[in-house]
Amino acid sequence: MLTRRTLLVGAAALPVAALGTTSAVAAEPPVYATNGVAINGYDPVAYFTENMPVKGKPEFSTDWNNATWYFSSAENKSMFDANPEKYAPQYGGFCAVGMSRGYAVSTEPDAWYIEDGKLDLNHNLAVRKTWLKDIPGYIEKANPVWAEKLETQVFE
Repeated sequence: MLTRRTLLVGAAALPVAALGTTSAVAAEPPVYATNGVAINGYDPVAYFTENMPVKGKPEFSTDWNNATWYFSSAENKSMFDANPEKYAPQYGGFCAVGMSRGYAVSTEPDAWYIEDGKLDLNHNLAVRKTWLKDIPGYIEKANPVWAEKLETQVFE
């Protein structure tokens, strides 16, 4: 039998239950994805192995961090599967300059750079020029912003 007290106790427990759900979601960072496909369907491994953006293929795909990642070959897929953190772009594939300014901004495949073995993507080639002027400075600003976004799960 439901009483007013039972309903009030149950209602009071809902925010606590919601907090538990939020912390579980926070364990996996979001990824810049269009229709569930990470980084516009480009192969993240190719930036390292071919030194250029290469469009991936759906037949060479894997699911990681709540997104589907495409690769240009079975070999690249295997390399990513073995160590996704090595090949996945920083800041979930969002623009590195945007992140340094507090925003999760979309990226273009041609606006990229590898710094200290990590792939960074930018919104476009003009923003990439800005990035190249002070890479260490932008990274220093972007890292704490990314950490805060992961903690709060606020991506705007």
